[in-house]
Amino acid sequence: MAKGKDIRITVILECTSCSVNKESRGISRYITQKNRHNTPSRLELLKFCPFCCKHMIHAEIKK
Repeated sequence: MAKGKDIRITVILECTSCSVNKESRGISRYITQKNRHNTPSRLELLKFCPFCCKHMIHAEIKK
């Protein structure tokens, strides 16, 4: 049965290049889930950014 806290949580990934670069047309964001017990640190994945037109590192942000 499920415990009080959910193990899998929803996280938002944001492009690290677009958030730093002010000349960008927008900010690429992805929504995914992670297992809190297996990945306690912030999640970083290589995803496609349509504003940079290439694969960039997307890091987890606070909600």
